Amino acid sequence: MDNKTIDTLMQHRSIRRFAERGVDDNLLAEIVDCGLRASNTGNMQLYSVIATREEPLRTELCKLHFGQCSTAPLWLTVCTDVHRYHRYCAVNGCDQPYGNLLWFLSALVDASLCAQNICVAAEARGLGFCYLGTVMYNTRQIAELLQCPEGVVPVITMAMGYPAEEGRMSERLGRDAVLHSEVYHDPSDAELVATHRVRDDDPFNRRMVEENGTRNYCEIFTTKRYPRATNEAVSADLMQVLKEKGML
Repeated sequence: MDNKTIDTLMQHRSIRRFAERGVDDNLLAEIVDCGLRASNTGNMQLYSVIATREEPLRTELCKLHFGQCSTAPLWLTVCTDVHRYHRYCAVNGCDQPYGNLLWFLSALVDASLCAQNICVAAEARGLGFCYLGTVMYNTRQIAELLQCPEGVVPVITMAMGYPAEEGRMSERLGRDAVLHSEVYHDPSDAELVATHRVRDDDPFNRRMVEENGTRNYCEIFTTKRYPRATNEAVSADLMQVLKEKGML
């Protein structure tokens, strides 16, 4: 891996404001081709990538992501996709055994690896992007809007384009928090506090604590951003979507 690739990875910033300039077909093809080279389960490539650029579909999709990144000229929705492989099996007179939880999870890994390759390639070519976790909050509606058949579930969305801002480099937990030697090391309370200090002491996060009136940064997540009731409601809806899509 050359230094330029390392620099691209280490300097990643989420971009939420984009220039009016669109992403041309050749560049889109190039970054998606990079996604196709990602490792995947059994070389089955159990994913599909839906590129949305035209109106009014782009605006409708943005609404389902709660209006985030509204200036992005390109939206990439990466879906788990066993539908295509089931059709391939049928054409070849074979069983169609991939509509179950194991293969949804396998496809989710495939889709994630593909998406990450796309993102690295996009940044290397001067594009910016923002990963939108809101795809999990309106999965059914996004699937309907993008006309996803049974076996196809939207799981990752990136709003993408040429940056109109520098973006903030978010803090990250350090290696000592996530790298375990040989076996899992269950951290002590003191170790947890120490490894999360980079997050708790970050000026942006401290300002968020003040603005939200919480005791600490952790409480923003547990009471404001991702509270238990919301998590359980979204989880129940996702389970129902997976059943409707033939994955459970």
